[in-house]
Amino acid sequence: MDGTTIVWIATLMAVAAALYSSVGHGGASAYLAIMALFSVAPETMRPTALALNLVVATFAAGRFALKGQTDWPILSAFAVTAVPAAYIGGSMELAPSIYRPLVGAMLLLAAVRLFWQPERLAARPAHPPSLAVTLPAGAALGLLAGLTGTGGGIFLSPLIILFGWEDARKTSGIAAAFIVLNSAAGLLGNLASVQRLPAELPILVVSVFAGALLGTWLGVSLLPRCRLLQGLAIVLVIAAMKLFFT
Repeated sequence: MDGTTIVWIATLMAVAAALYSSVGHGGASAYLAIMALFSVAPETMRPTALALNLVVATFAAGRFALKGQTDWPILSAFAVTAVPAAYIGGSMELAPSIYRPLVGAMLLLAAVRLFWQPERLAARPAHPPSLAVTLPAGAALGLLAGLTGTGGGIFLSPLIILFGWEDARKTSGIAAAFIVLNSAAGLLGNLASVQRLPAELPILVVSVFAGALLGTWLGVSLLPRCRLLQGLAIVLVIAAMKLFFT
């Protein structure tokens, strides 16, 4: 990649990292879309997105956790089946024509609900889900995370919010830690892909880390809960558009 292309990619990724990290996400779906826009080789895209996802989500998870905004029991209930499933998904190849339209439609429906009356959603009392729900759901989300080259937070966050299992800020903390675990498992599931990471990766890491500094500051301390939900809805729409049109 030439210098101008790298500057554009790094700048766009920094903006994406700021937006995504404010709601506890790593930004993998946005990084994939940006790389597709600049015609990065497909075999380079997934490991690069997962690596950058890991950087941003680890930082976000740390900041939310230090503020006491991570519900560890709920995270564990999903992660125990999600992580091994993400490892399996990372080693598999599935035709994009199968999962892209379905997942994109799911994300758009969730986004519409988050935009509609976010104040009411944010004010609902939280109640924890049962293991009968979290264990199979975690396995499905982990497998989908590995297959799509994301950390799975893009699927977990709206699920938690829409069913009222936790409030908006703690949902961000759960999602960030969930993404860390699944991104690491997805990379381990396809170690050969790590060899295809671009030489420019250090530049991209610095850019997304800078974005995460801003985004997590907003998400942890400043944004009201209803605005966090609307921010999550924007993230879902971006991810859905990427799935439909890539």
